[in-house]
Order: sequence, then C-alpha cells, then structure tokens
Amino acid sequence: MGRYYLAIDIGASSGRHILGHLEEEGRMVLEEVHRFDNRQIRKNGHDCWDIEHLWQGILDGLKACKALGKIPVTVGIDTWAVDFVLLDQQGRPVGDAVAYRDGRTEGADKLVEARISPAELYQRTGIQKQPFNTIYQLAALQAEHPEQLEAAHSLLMIPDYFHYRLTGVQKQEYTNATSTGLVNAANKTWDRELLDLLGLPRRLFGPLSMPGTVVGPLTEEIAAEVGFQTTVVLPATHDTGSAFLAVPAKDDRAVYLSSGTWSLLGVENTAPITTEESRKQNFTNEGGAWYRYRYLKNIMGLWMIQSIRRELNGVDYVAGKSRASWTLDVAAGERQWSFPDLIAAAGAAGDFPSVVDANDDAFLAPASMIAAVQTACADAGQPVPRTVGQLMQCVYRSLTLCYKNAIAGLSELTGKSYTAIHIVGGGCQDNYLNQMTATVTGLPVWAGPVEGTAIGNLVIQMIHGGEFADLNQARTSIRNSFEIKEVLPQ
Repeated sequence: MGRYYLAIDIGASSGRHILGHLEEEGRMVLEEVHRFDNRQIRKNGHDCWDIEHLWQGILDGLKACKALGKIPVTVGIDTWAVDFVLLDQQGRPVGDAVAYRDGRTEGADKLVEARISPAELYQRTGIQKQPFNTIYQLAALQAEHPEQLEAAHSLLMIPDYFHYRLTGVQKQEYTNATSTGLVNAANKTWDRELLDLLGLPRRLFGPLSMPGTVVGPLTEEIAAEVGFQTTVVLPATHDTGSAFLAVPAKDDRAVYLSSGTWSLLGVENTAPITTEESRKQNFTNEGGAWYRYRYLKNIMGLWMIQSIRRELNGVDYVAGKSRASWTLDVAAGERQWSFPDLIAAAGAAGDFPSVVDANDDAFLAPASMIAAVQTACADAGQPVPRTVGQLMQCVYRSLTLCYKNAIAGLSELTGKSYTAIHIVGGGCQDNYLNQMTATVTGLPVWAGPVEGTAIGNLVIQMIHGGEFADLNQARTSIRNSFEIKEVLPQ
C-alpha cells in the first residue's frame, strides 16, 4: 500500500475529505472518508459562510482518517475563490466571512471605476468583471465598515485561513489570490500601485506562495485533537485551479470545462491575454500552478439546476430571502425531485425552444430561480416555460449555447481551433448535458474524471511527495486510473 495524501475539497454546498494513494503501475486510487455540509447563515445583515461549522467539518474528517488508520503524509485544502477573512495583528478574525452571493457588492463596481477605468484594471490584472470579485467586496467593506480594514493586519482567502488554523502559519496562495482582481497578471504578484489607488492597506497583502509550498506541520494542539501529525502543503487552493490540473488532455487543442455549481470553460495559456477585445468578451486570466494561466469564462453552470431543484422540493436556498411565486404544472413540495427526474423531464420536452443568457446577473442569487427564468423568457418575447420539463429544457439549451459561444470566443482570441471538450467535476455525470454539449458545439466530449478538483489537489501533493515527476506523468496516471467517457455529436 502506498503513502496516503489527503485532499480537503470544500464547495458551495458541501466539503469532503478524499484520501489518495498510488497502487501498482502508478494507478491512483481515491477514498472518500468524510463529508460535511456547507451552509450560509444570516449575520449582521449579510449572508455569511458558517466558518466554525466548516472548521469542525475539517477536524472531523481528520479524525476519520485516524479512526481508519490511514494517516496522510500531507494534506491540502481547496475551496471556491474570491471570499476572504480579515485578521488582526494577533491573528483573530475581524468581521465576518461574507459570502460572494450576498448583495453588499451592488454598486461597488462604480466605487472602483471612480478610481480606475475597467479597461486599465483589466490590462493590469486580466481578471473578468464579476460583481462579487474580491476587489468589489473590499470596496463595499470600505464604504460600510472602514474600521474593519483599519483593524486588519492581513487578508487570507478562505483556504488560506483554514491552513492558518491548522498550522499557525499565514501564507497567501497564488492561484486563489489572482481571483481577487488585485494581482498583476504580468508580474504575478500583488499590484501595489493598484492597492494604493484603491486605498487598500499594503500590510494586508504579503508574499504569494505557489502550489507545492509547505505551510508547516499541524500545531501541537490540532495534532493532539485529531490524533496524528502531518504536513500541510498548498494545493492550487482555488478549486478551479485544482480541477484544471486533473484534465487528462494530450495536446493544447482541447477545451477544459470544470462542471459544477459554476461552469468554468477555457484553456491553459503560458501568458495572459489582456487585450481590450478579451475584456469585452469577459474572459479571465486566473493564475495556475507553475504560473500557467487559466484563460476561461465563468458560466452560471449547475447552480441554475440545483436552485430549481431546491425550489421544487420546497427548500429555500438563500438565507433571509423569500421565494417568489410561479406558475408551473406542480407546486413546491408536492413531490421530491431528483436530478435524474429533472433530466428525464427535460428530455420529454426536447422541442421546447426558449433560451436565456445563463450569464445574466439575474440568475446569480434570485429569490426564485424558476421565476427568474420565466421572466427572462417573457421579456425576450419567447414562450414561457410552464412545465418542469420545459423549464429544464430551457436551462440545458441555455447552458450549452453559452458553451458554444464561449468556445467561439476562445478561438477568436487565441487564434486556435479546438477539437474536443474535456469535462471534469460532478457535472460530467450528467449524460444529458454531455450529449447536448457535444451536439450543440459539434465537438466530441470526454467526460471524467468526476472528482476532478480533489484529484488536482492530490496531484500537487503527490508531485511534492515524489510520487510523480511532473504534471505530464500525473495526467498519464489520471487517464489510466479513472473512467473517461467519449460522447460524440449527434
């Protein structure tokens, strides 16, 4: 039995601990040892992450490793991007970990644009404009709670904060830092001139560390609580950064699609593209391991489907927000809808023609996703979905049309034609979406591996641990270790 490595992968709805090790001929084997919910809570007027609940989930998963007698030699945490925790000089939190879907950033882009134009900001950072980017969160915080920035001594992204609580060592990891919109794309470090221009204290932003950097051992207190000692190693802490590492592509003509709550569609580049045309098409240049650039577009993704399912099952998905009314062929809570149920309903309504712009901010955090889709169809003069099947067919058509348009934009901006789509993450299990993606884009789809983010997290740890010589060898192992399905256009 090989040595164990532990990926703690925390997404918008849940976190899980996945142990990985290598068996004969370099085959990677995964084992999920613990899973816990992620949730938002309403606190001080904002939707916030329940940080203490997540921390307990992290500890419980480490204890589960001990109970199984499978002690990892290293551990690393990845999460979503853009959200952060401020710490004072004693390392204590200042304020709350406000969630990116909270409404506090409404209008914050105008505060930033009063100091720097969108064109210059993009030329510096290469990061697409999203209303929830860290740069806008900090602008909102400046307006609402300037005293918090005054009291803060450091800023840690969510996974950096949890690494700090495990080790007592504060490090700012590069891939997640780039999502803030405050890192200079060319220089690969915090843009100090931009920080000054925005009035953000330089002391919050320290040296950036690359994936593979050792953070340190567990503190004595944490080691005693979980029952073992191990070393924390930085993965690509931005979950998309980890997911892209797990794509088993053989050449640079493949488009990568990390399919989960968000659909992140793009390619890997060796240099950023920060042209005005790239900005207008809203592509982003996020930093990757070994200073690769993830050149991609954010598409709303399975969030729309997840939200519709919650509504149909009578569950409010955003604390503090009421659900709008709608007219459908079923009432909320009348039955419990599974994802296979929704897929079957979409297939039965295959001729429903309406589409919406899945990237519209109207779908970011609506009180009712169903009502938001119906309203968008009505406003565009299209048939309004009145059945669950019509609703789901509209969402699937809309997502795949966004994929097609994004790939066309990629080709235009990079000067390359693309021959395949590699889909990783939980969304690659949706065979209906895979088939529609292949058909609408006209490109073959390679679906898998499912646990892309956790695998990418483990790849960095295993390269650090000497299990793989480099990323190419790791990707060869991934191709040989996990099921990857080919789906052809119809």
